[in-house]
Amino acid sequence: MRLLQKHLCAIAMSLWAVSAGYAAPLVQPTLHIKPDASGSGRVALTLDACGGKTDTRILSALVENGIPATIFVTGIWLKRNADAVAIMLAHPDLFELENHGGRHVPAVDTPQKIYGIRSAGSADAVLAEVESGAAALAGTGEPAPKWFRGATAEYSPSAIAMIRKLGFKVAGFSINGDGGSLLGARETARRIAAAKDGDVIIAHINQPTHAAGEGVVQGLLALKQKGLTFVRLDDVDDVGDDGTTD
Repeated sequence: MRLLQKHLCAIAMSLWAVSAGYAAPLVQPTLHIKPDASGSGRVALTLDACGGKTDTRILSALVENGIPATIFVTGIWLKRNADAVAIMLAHPDLFELENHGGRHVPAVDTPQKIYGIRSAGSADAVLAEVESGAAALAGTGEPAPKWFRGATAEYSPSAIAMIRKLGFKVAGFSINGDGGSLLGARETARRIAAAKDGDVIIAHINQPTHAAGEGVVQGLLALKQKGLTFVRLDDVDDVGDDGTTD
């Protein structure tokens, strides 16, 4: 009887190990920019345009205050927001457009859901998401993207390796400014205003009805008042973990 129990226990442990190994452990990489040699401080603002519309509160504030930003756009968002794209293309000194994927699918090569969003689920699907996003950007006349950020900003390590082989750096962040655009204005402003030299901020520019957008503007203006400089990812040296930039 004891031998049978041990045998059944061994089988159960084996099944657990297979199940645990099937779902790749996900990573959410961090990214920093090299500190400002002058000591005045600089930060990189990155904004995701996942789908939906454009938060003109944020876009207008960036243009009016001369704040550069790296915008990660999906193919879905590009199709729906021609006016906003035109504004960004008209200000090449401010906006750097980068790859957020064709359909806003998490770059995870095993089937699972991340924050309720179904992952790509296979290596081929990850590659299709990255390459379709780059193709959509090519249609705008912008330079070929150098950076990729997947939906949810979580990845399987094997997906990161595939994306790097395609020639893209993977854009992590060090400050989650708006909690996926779900935070209130006050908390969003507090998080962004707390950024320090070398930080990379992530927030969203595609949720015009969310209170977080107001907080993004408030936080950015607070940083500007402190004297911090804003830079785009492609204009500075970056250091990311999990093999995302090296």
